[in-house]
Parts: sequence; structure tokens; C-alpha cells
Amino acid sequence: MHKTSAWPLALVYSALIVFASLFPFAGWRAQGINPWVFLSARIPPPYWTWFDVNINIVGYGPLGFLLALALLRSDAPRAAVPVAALAGTLLSAAMEFLQIYLPRRVPSNMDLALNAAGTLLGALLALLLERLGAIDRWSLFRARWFTGQARGAIVLLVLWPVALLVPAAVPFSLGQVFERLELALIDMLEDTPFLEWLPMRDAPLVPLSPGGEMLCEVLGLLAPCLLAYCVVPNMGRRAVLAALGVGLGIAATALSAALSYGPVHAWEWLGLPAHLAIWVAMALAAAFIALPGRACAAVLMLVLMLQLSLLNQAPTSAYFAQTLQTWEQGRFIRFYGLGQWLGWLWPYATLLYVLLRVSRRGSHS
Repeated sequence: MHKTSAWPLALVYSALIVFASLFPFAGWRAQGINPWVFLSARIPPPYWTWFDVNINIVGYGPLGFLLALALLRSDAPRAAVPVAALAGTLLSAAMEFLQIYLPRRVPSNMDLALNAAGTLLGALLALLLERLGAIDRWSLFRARWFTGQARGAIVLLVLWPVALLVPAAVPFSLGQVFERLELALIDMLEDTPFLEWLPMRDAPLVPLSPGGEMLCEVLGLLAPCLLAYCVVPNMGRRAVLAALGVGLGIAATALSAALSYGPVHAWEWLGLPAHLAIWVAMALAAAFIALPGRACAAVLMLVLMLQLSLLNQAPTSAYFAQTLQTWEQGRFIRFYGLGQWLGWLWPYATLLYVLLRVSRRGSHS
């Protein structure tokens, strides 16, 4: 039996909407006014742009699509569209309600209406695809290509290129959070006795050498290939997914660079080390293509642990830190910022998934 991947994807996407709506989670305060006052404000508000309109619709569209898709595959398909639309509207209303307590966020009834419209459009699109038979064709495709317990891997594979939209200090390298986490803990525990409990490093972090950066790039591209191998037994189909994964990784990294530095700089990251890393990653993916699923999972664990160890023993450059700060404070956080937590957590979630898969008896081998 193949469980639908729409439910976990909908839950992940809901969590990302909460993050993007309440970022940066700082400065909570009560203003002494009714938190629902935004509902009676005039439409449109004094300050709005077409970017805001489009992003509010597009941002909630996938949520409506995923919720309706999950409900269409359940025991209550007739309620899929109204329930999905209602759930998205309630989530948006909750986010607008909470934004009244954040100094850097402004609740808006226009945002609520646009979010509700986006959720409804996404749900209607799912219903249309169901009526056209596209969902059934996807189910048949999944049954042919993937093993029966592939839901978690499919969710992670879908989220990987989205996670790459966040600017990364090293291309294709996700999960570099140690330095940022350490600084956040120091700031949070400042002026408390618990600050002394933090383990402090004896030496400063050492930047990655060019060879170390290239190795991280190779491992970052190899990880989704090995993850696909864990749930795809056929070698020909593994080759197709590996090539597709590498292509999506390159495209997502170029799009991230274009959004961060401008379209003319979209390919500046693709120098000689990155070129070599891509070819080496493809060669290694070809070398591992015949490994059994459990062996691929074991290799993937080693790949993730090595990459995370290398990345988190190195600092981010001051230039990159400034770029990321500008990116976080700009309009990207309203939509592309949905991927920030994915960029931090994707390798750790994948590592946990693989650990559970390897430890499970009777998993595909």
C-alpha cells in the first residue's frame, strides 16, 4: 500500500507558512487594542504592491492544493475543496491575529482575503487534476517507480530544491547552523548564569579550503541521489532521477544567486571547483547505482555526517553573513524565506529518516 505524501507535505508547508508569517519571532508586545481590528480596515490598505498581492495568492496556493489532494485520497473526497479552503483561511486568520503582537509585521484583511483565495484556487486545481485523471496517473507512476514505503523519501526529495533557494555559503551545502546556533544561544543566555554552562571552543573556526568546499559540494549533490536510490530499485530509473536531481540542484542554486545578487550574477558561483564537483558527484552517483537500498542508506548516512561535520567546523564569511542578513530583512522572507528552515534542517531530517530506515527490519534491500 502506498500512503499519500500530500499529508506530510501539507504539514511541512503549514509550518513554513507559520515561520514566514511570524519571522523574526522577536519583540512580542500587547498594544492594548483589539487584535481583530484589522478585519474592519479599509481595502485596499494605504500601502500595497502587486508583489504583495501575487505572493499572498501564490504562497497559500500549494497549501490548498496539498490539503485537497490529501482529502481526495481519503474517505471524504466530496469535502476536499471546502475543508481545504476553510483550513487555509483559518490558518491565515490565525497568522494575521498574531501579527498584531509583532512590531515588524502588519496584519491586513486584504492579506487574509488573498490567502483564502490562494488556498481555494489551489484546492480547485487539485480537484481539476483529479477529475482529469492526473492524480491516478501519478499513483500508477509512483507504484511503478518507487517502493511501497517511499513516502518520507519522496517528501524530502521534493523539498530539497526548495531548500536550495536559500543562499548558501557553499553551493549545494545545507545544514551549516552551528555558528549561528552558538551565537543565538550566547545572545539568549547573556546576563544569566547559564551562559557559563555553554561549551566554548578553544580555537576559532577555520575556513574551508578550496578542496574542502569542493568536497562539500560533491557530498551535497550526492545526498539526494542516494536518497532516491533508497526507494527506487530499478537502475535505469535511478539514473533518470539522479540526472534530474543534479539538474534541479543546479537550477535552484542559479535561481538563488539571481534572487540574492541579481540576474546577471546567477552563474557566478559556477566556477572551476563547482564544475568539478558536479562531474565528480555524477560519477559517484553512477558508481553507487547498483547498490542495494539498505547499502545506499548506509552510504548516505556517511555522506551526510561527513558534510555536516565539514560545514559546521567552518565559519561563514563576513560578506556572506551580510548578504544573508539583507536577504532575511528584505522581501524574500515573505515568500522565498519559506525555505530558510528547510535549508537548515533538511540534512538533519534526512539523516533521521535514513537512520530509521536502516534500523527497520524488512526494509527494501
